[in-house]
Amino acid sequence: MSPLDLIVEPLQYDFMLRALAATSLAAVVCALLSCWLVLIGWSLMGDAVSHAVLPGVVLSYALGLPFALGALVFGLLAVVLIGAVRGSRRVAEDAAIGIVFTTLFALGLVLISVTPSHTDLGHILFGSVLGVSRGDLVQIAVLASLVLALLLLLRRDLTLFAFDPTHARAIGLSPRRLGALLLGLLAVTAVVALQVVGVILVVAMLIIPGATARLLTDRFSRMLLIAPTLSVAASALGILLSYWLDAASGGLIVLVQGTLYALVHVFAPRYGLLARGRARRGGRAERRGSPGAVPSADGPAPTGAAAPTGAAESTERQAPVAVSDAQIASVAERPSGTAVLEPTSDTSSASENSGPSRISSSAPTTMP
Repeated sequence: MSPLDLIVEPLQYDFMLRALAATSLAAVVCALLSCWLVLIGWSLMGDAVSHAVLPGVVLSYALGLPFALGALVFGLLAVVLIGAVRGSRRVAEDAAIGIVFTTLFALGLVLISVTPSHTDLGHILFGSVLGVSRGDLVQIAVLASLVLALLLLLRRDLTLFAFDPTHARAIGLSPRRLGALLLGLLAVTAVVALQVVGVILVVAMLIIPGATARLLTDRFSRMLLIAPTLSVAASALGILLSYWLDAASGGLIVLVQGTLYALVHVFAPRYGLLARGRARRGGRAERRGSPGAVPSADGPAPTGAAAPTGAAESTERQAPVAVSDAQIASVAERPSGTAVLEPTSDTSSASENSGPSRISSSAPTTMP
């Protein structure tokens, strides 16, 4: 079978086309949002919100409601609770996040165990993108379009908030409102990715694309292009591998993204491990080969190395000045004014080494 057949054959089935469409939508929106999350340092917040939606999903299935509705309500509830717990000065932010998301996630697990349902709720934890229906695809498309529209319309404000909240406040923006909006979009995005990779692995799609793109560029605008591109490619490859290997699609999607990150972490042209190793070796070789380098405390000074300028000046200033008694007497007998001292034979060498000498007296004394 040719490589082209490996790609074309799965696309002959409708469920595979729906899975690829849903995965691509989730990959794009998660990758875009991950750029802001990685930049601000809210990776753990993505983990918290993605786990906290589980009780809402279970209740929605039990009540016959769209699962996105319950997931969105509990996602926003998690954001509010984290803010309330974090408001206490005795509890740090990471502790507040851990308290809220583990409590809500445990509540979801309890509801799964006690809720009578004819539907296997296990796919909520691990995802079931191959079972996406047309209705689910429409729901994912609507939510993803909403998040994408808000991110594109407010990208300048959100980027300024991520880089410099103080400057954002100075020009009239509200960092608190922008932060709340970003957390709300995070809750909606978690609902979008829930159907694809499940509650447990949503955090991977919210972190890995942005972290990978940050290793490849220093410009945020390029991150917003690189992250979705890599995420869509990795997600599509994971779906195809799940078809041929008959393995869990959500796990393979995250596994491919993680493998891609590992490769970039090693081979990135500027920030990869190999590039940084070469830069360190080149820096050490340049310092060793520099003829004017100041010797370090680890070893003796290299042969022919120039002494520091400050040391030479200090030696010159501290050189002793030799003046004979006859010169001092002649200066004392002269009237006040300018006195010129000529070195005697026994002090000529010292005068040559130390340069012109100044003698303090009641009148100003200058030397040519």
